[in-house]
Amino acid sequence: MDESTKWFLMKHTDGTVFGPMSFQNLRQWAADAYIAPLDKVSQDSKSWIKAPMIPELEMDFLLTISPDSFYGPTTVGAVREFLANGELTLDSIVTNCKSCEEGALREFGILPEVMDIEESEQPMPPPRSSIRENLQRRIRQLEEALVEERRLRQVAEGLRTKAEARLAELEELLG
Repeated sequence: MDESTKWFLMKHTDGTVFGPMSFQNLRQWAADAYIAPLDKVSQDSKSWIKAPMIPELEMDFLLTISPDSFYGPTTVGAVREFLANGELTLDSIVTNCKSCEEGALREFGILPEVMDIEESEQPMPPPRSSIRENLQRRIRQLEEALVEERRLRQVAEGLRTKAEARLAELEELLG
């Protein structure tokens, strides 16, 4: 990766854009779990790609939250943070998307460290969000969408009833 190229990060949650920054800084943010799986990155702030699509960010781990709920792909740093916060256990199932290896977190052994960047070179990173916060946010979004769908269905039902009544009137007039 060309270290002279400047990068931008767009947070999925609110569309906030960070940058320009060096790729080294972007990689450190990913390693420190500041970049979520749905966040996007760009070199020109016009063409965006989901961060896990950049192999050098090492967002290689898919976390199994429950039998039908997953988080990722994400970094070793995020795995460690979720483990420290009690959102994962050493028995949690993790998949390394790069090697297709799957197993309990404890089976992966000591995960590799990432490089350090001097504090003075770093812009302020975006706030982190936990798996639980992301899932709760998604549940709220789905609930709000469901309420809106129900409201629209009721409006459509009312319009259909009015249209049927008007059609009946017209049929009666035409006889």
